[in-house]
Amino acid sequence: MAALLAIGGAAVRADEVAAVRQLQRSGDTAAALERAERAVAAEPRNTRLRFLHGVLLLDAQRDDAAMAVFLRLSEDYPELPEPFNNMALLHARAGRIDAARQALETALRNDPGHAVARRNLGDIHLRLALQAWETAAQQLPADAALQRKLQVARELAAASR
Repeated sequence: MAALLAIGGAAVRADEVAAVRQLQRSGDTAAALERAERAVAAEPRNTRLRFLHGVLLLDAQRDDAAMAVFLRLSEDYPELPEPFNNMALLHARAGRIDAARQALETALRNDPGHAVARRNLGDIHLRLALQAWETAAQQLPADAALQRKLQVARELAAASR
């Protein structure tokens, strides 16, 4: 997020960002979303507001709208990892695991130290491993080692939700 915040520059109206975040923290998601939409309309080049708007849409489970916001941010600022990380979350939520992996790999090319993207990529790799092992287990039901892997992986996946 630091790179994204730095791009906003002096023109960023921190009071709008703070006001939207305060509404979000207070649990008034609808008001936060409405204020963010008005602020973005007034300042369409404000990356901080645009990103926050996308996060609010994501939290409200308006996935198509959130994806559109993050996609536009990634086109305008392809060097930032955050839009790609959030697009990956949306892809994963929709079951598009390979697209999520690709988005996270892009985020990590942009910022190899992005810990959240790295953690999310681990979750995606776990889901991919589960898919592969479940398919293999259908063909090899007596494979005890495979069954142990599946059990551990399922426990890990359940713990990360």
